[in-house]
Amino acid sequence: MREYQVFCVSLGCDKNLVDTEKMLGLLGREGFRFTDDESQADVILVNTCCFIGDAKEESVNTILEMARYKEEGSARVLIVTGCLAQRYQREILTEIPEVDAVLGTTSWEEIVPVLRNLLADGEHHPVACFHPLDEPAPRNRPRTLTTGGHYAYLKIAEGCDKRCTYCIIPSLRGPYRSVPMEDLLREAKELADQGVKELILVAQETTLYGLDLYGKKSLPKLLRGLAQIPGIWWIRIQYCYPEEITEELIDVICEEEKVCHYLDIPIQHASDRILKRMGRRTNQAELRALIARLRERIPDIALRTTLISGFPGETEEDHEILMNFVDEMEFERLGVFPYSAEEDTPAFSFPDQVEQELKEKRRDEIMELQQEIAFEKSESMVGRVLTVLIEGKVVDEPAYVGRTYMDAPGVDGLIFVNTGEELLSGDFVRVKVTGAADYDLIGEICDESAQ
Repeated sequence: MREYQVFCVSLGCDKNLVDTEKMLGLLGREGFRFTDDESQADVILVNTCCFIGDAKEESVNTILEMARYKEEGSARVLIVTGCLAQRYQREILTEIPEVDAVLGTTSWEEIVPVLRNLLADGEHHPVACFHPLDEPAPRNRPRTLTTGGHYAYLKIAEGCDKRCTYCIIPSLRGPYRSVPMEDLLREAKELADQGVKELILVAQETTLYGLDLYGKKSLPKLLRGLAQIPGIWWIRIQYCYPEEITEELIDVICEEEKVCHYLDIPIQHASDRILKRMGRRTNQAELRALIARLRERIPDIALRTTLISGFPGETEEDHEILMNFVDEMEFERLGVFPYSAEEDTPAFSFPDQVEQELKEKRRDEIMELQQEIAFEKSESMVGRVLTVLIEGKVVDEPAYVGRTYMDAPGVDGLIFVNTGEELLSGDFVRVKVTGAADYDLIGEICDESAQ
């Protein structure tokens, strides 16, 4: 049997990346091989995102770019999966005839039979494969890691029930469905056996994990189970909705050494009026109380948040409220996105839409303020000794790049470690911070490797 070469592009969030890795795992198990040269591929797979307008545009442009390889390269099959496929299946098949199949967000597990049928069908009849959005979260599947091997994302749930007024995700991913705990523990052990040392827990919302399966929030119990797995050094929690953070969860972060003192808490805004229009379930006073409680219980915690600028109806006063909140809270990590009006969401039809230029101006003002805060925090780290996960070597220099517990891959800062020692990606070392360069740190080895 011929070994077909597959080229894959994974767009969007890390939750989408997990789906990509599991599709690659299924394909690899069935004898397909992978290539990083799209011109040599027999099969091209694009796993798409359409959470906001920019992501939608990137997905469409990528599909069009990959479609060229059916004429100019060796590609026989082009498959589109993920959120854009779920949302615009008809438009994709109609307007981009090079696409041979679209698979929805709950049907990626069909990748092998769909591809086999397409390869056997010389005429390439277009295929649309969509399962109900309330299907249980996928259980154990083979997985091909694309993150370098020393860290991996562990997707603990699918979908969302919150239905914030700006968000299309519940319509694309369905209701909240937790992955059974025994499956997650088994997957985590398999990842550790492959050399993974950092697990990054992701879902649309991690804090509600287990409520649908076990009748109670079970993230603390899951964390304690994961912390028992040999080989895992760090466990990082992302996407924690503030109203769902419990004392039990804080206790686990305090008590389990492997759980990083890092929380990603997307708050979106700080004006009570805008929070209400967004359909959020907290107000500013509650956010202040939570942040104060976290910093009281975990003094070295690194807090990351995301905000939306220019939400419909946002006034200059609302923007100033948000600016003052950011200034006072001094988040260690923060990102801002201009509001993106998405069809089929309530906010799309809200009156008082804000002009794009003003959305971007307000975003820039928040980021300028946050830059000052972040640079000051970087400077304050000088002299501290931190455990660092080595990511790779700096080319032509006696230095390595790594991350501290305060930094998630791809979104936060880095630390550059000067040393003549030979280190490997995935090594943990103790590093003394000697300087700061904007969002990043500079340091040197202060004792032997941590492992």
